Amino acid sequence: MAAITVRLDSVVDWPGFARAVRALRAEGVAPECVRWRVDGDDGGTPDLFEAGDVRRAGAMSGDAAMSLPRTFVDAAREVFLHADPRRLPLIHRLAARIADDARAWADPLHEDRLQFERLHREVRREIHKMHAFVRFTRVEVPELAEDGEDAARDGVASAASVRHVAWFEPVHHVLEAAAPFFARRFATMRWAILTPRASVEWDGRALSFGPGARQEDAPAADAGEALWLAYYRSIFNPARVKVAMMKKEMPVRFWKNLPEAATVPELLAQAPRREQRMVDDGGVARTRRRGQLEATETTTAPTGVPMSLDGLARQAARCRDCPGADSATQTVFGEGELGARVMLVGEQPGDQEDLRGKPFQGPAGQLLRGAIAERGWPSSALYLTNAVKHFHHELRGKRRIHKTPGQREAMACLHWLEAEIEALRPRAIVALGATAVRSLLGSDVAVTANEGRWLPRPDGTPVLVCLHPAAILRAEPSRQASMRQRWMASLAQADRYVMERVDEPGVAPA
Repeated sequence: MAAITVRLDSVVDWPGFARAVRALRAEGVAPECVRWRVDGDDGGTPDLFEAGDVRRAGAMSGDAAMSLPRTFVDAAREVFLHADPRRLPLIHRLAARIADDARAWADPLHEDRLQFERLHREVRREIHKMHAFVRFTRVEVPELAEDGEDAARDGVASAASVRHVAWFEPVHHVLEAAAPFFARRFATMRWAILTPRASVEWDGRALSFGPGARQEDAPAADAGEALWLAYYRSIFNPARVKVAMMKKEMPVRFWKNLPEAATVPELLAQAPRREQRMVDDGGVARTRRRGQLEATETTTAPTGVPMSLDGLARQAARCRDCPGADSATQTVFGEGELGARVMLVGEQPGDQEDLRGKPFQGPAGQLLRGAIAERGWPSSALYLTNAVKHFHHELRGKRRIHKTPGQREAMACLHWLEAEIEALRPRAIVALGATAVRSLLGSDVAVTANEGRWLPRPDGTPVLVCLHPAAILRAEPSRQASMRQRWMASLAQADRYVMERVDEPGVAPA
């Protein structure tokens, strides 16, 4: 069959694309015989090798039915917004396969499905980043004041002569998909978002889309930006700086259009000095209790020597920083001697731990303590604690059901865990479960894929990745024996640390 070229009116001409796909299927045209072109897009201009049979998508007969799952159609509508020109033949191929065999959509490992999912994730991420990183600048527009009386009567805007304008440079064609969010979020404002490919304006009633703009068309900074920068500087915490994570959540390509990004290099350069100054000044910690802020002891003694474990436990007993702390009976701090060589870190206290005030008291704790006894580890060599210090749960009748702590809870308790490590200075740490691994290593490390492996912390302390004993208890009975055997083999990796058979402390065994 001769090749066919199908031209779309724009990069967001989804109706034309869908119409053309249906028409081509009705004609029996295979996807590999179709070349897609988009007016105004890169590569959308005619070339010498363009096929002789050129069709306009909007003029094609798209009345033929094509049965496709709604989940695929919704995802394809967003993949269509990707900037990769290969997205169009990809969607066409996948739609044809699914129409021929509905089971094709259930095959997650097919090459086309994998590529489709990757493009879908990138478009969704771009929409999310646009929602997060658009910064509006206030602009006075005197000619709009003529509409002020009508606007006020309609209850649309309180200052019709003011418009808020933003400049943004998305990688993909997501402006139309992202704009409704801003219409809902800033419903009473007049605003406009300018991008190189297209623009959108909200007049308080409806969205209007137009051609692209130049960055020079965007307004210069106003007084509000200076106020925002002052606020951003004041909340910047040098002790919490994680550059890799910051760049992951706020990619560098967005920095040039974010006013606060201009201050980031300076703040990062100052971070070590500011952090040291916070330590030198005593860093009075403040914890929330009964709706009021009350000063507590510092986490570092005036001499710069880490506070004792008893002192940390007294501080932590008053802590209400993490969500749900008020519903717990008490803070459950670590247990062990200051000279302990190995720290074992679990997830959070359970029901029994919350009532008794000691870690690893419930069924999972008994399994761990049994394993410790079986290995012959002396209690004086061990320090047992949890990444999260309060029992997070939900009530079902009179029962308190364990609720897995999230990143928010883990981050709220992280400074207590780090203080324990600083006070103890263990030779090695055993991380029991995903929450402990994430808190200790600062990233999502798959426990099952790394079980029994040593991974280094930033300070050089080796961390042994293990299952949490609760995972063994929750497993199917037929799997529990093999999981326990594997778990015990992982724990055995720490023998030389616990039993003081270490030639060079701080170096993980080969």
